Amino acid sequence: MNKLLICLLGALISTNQALASSNVIQQNTNIPISITNSNAPAETELEQLMAKDDAAQAEVAKWIQDNNGFAAQGAGESKEELNRRIMARLNGIRASYEDFLQRYPNSASGHLAYGSFLNDIGEEKAAMLQNEKAIELDPKDPAAWNNLANYYVENGALTNAFINYTKAIELNPTESVYYENFATVVYLYRKDAREFYHINEQQVFDKSLALYRKAMQLDPDNFPLATDYAQSYYGIRPLRTNEALAVWTNALQIAHNDIEREGVYIHLARIKMLAGHYAEAQAQLDAVTNSKYADLKRVLERNLAERENPTANSTVVSTNTTLTPILEK
Repeated sequence: MNKLLICLLGALISTNQALASSNVIQQNTNIPISITNSNAPAETELEQLMAKDDAAQAEVAKWIQDNNGFAAQGAGESKEELNRRIMARLNGIRASYEDFLQRYPNSASGHLAYGSFLNDIGEEKAAMLQNEKAIELDPKDPAAWNNLANYYVENGALTNAFINYTKAIELNPTESVYYENFATVVYLYRKDAREFYHINEQQVFDKSLALYRKAMQLDPDNFPLATDYAQSYYGIRPLRTNEALAVWTNALQIAHNDIEREGVYIHLARIKMLAGHYAEAQAQLDAVTNSKYADLKRVLERNLAERENPTANSTVVSTNTTLTPILEK
């Protein structure tokens, strides 16, 4: 399920556990579930069930988006009515997974797929149990280790998360999502990473950046990944200016449209301003014309003017003003 649907469901399904507070971790939905023998009856049935799961979630997403459109016009279902319809649709998929696993309790891929479904609808503890069962049945499945690491991140067991991401990468060193998840967690939880790996903060940054670089090598055209990687440089002091500019320039090269490109111009302008390259920063801002970035552009232009002529303006706007989220993901 995509992140949009997860967020929308979180606003509707009051009977479920609270959804994760952070959506920075990529779940198993972007990683193909390994089916050992697609000719076996159980695995053929699971493939069909997973297709039904995808179709149901796509249908639910359309219901929510359509209803939001109707609501904007003063029509549409109530939250309670839509919630009941969604739950009825998803409970049908849940029942199908449970029936499958009752008949095929030793299907590791079945437990993994059910765990992914449960995670999508916000039932993280139940999803964790399914991933643990998948690992018990097939300890060489990297997706289960990745998903279990995600659970530990959200529930505070960072040591387990570090270990499990490492295990996922060992089992499948060609999956970029595992490196991306690991990089993000190391970056966000620097104190835990320092203590676990017995390294200093700059070395923690180095570790996170190396993981991001590996993810980019494996998925070089992934623009959201490229921008996440580039934004990580904002937290590093002193600023690694040349590296940051190189990474943002790469993001610019793989941007898909003008909205994404102008978002990168904003970031390039900020980095160049912080580096003291004021004329170059202004040139980047001049290339930003979309109203989506008007407020951010004004903030940076005021900061730029203050830096170029500190006595001209008594009002100082912090250069730490949040610039994200400003990109289409």
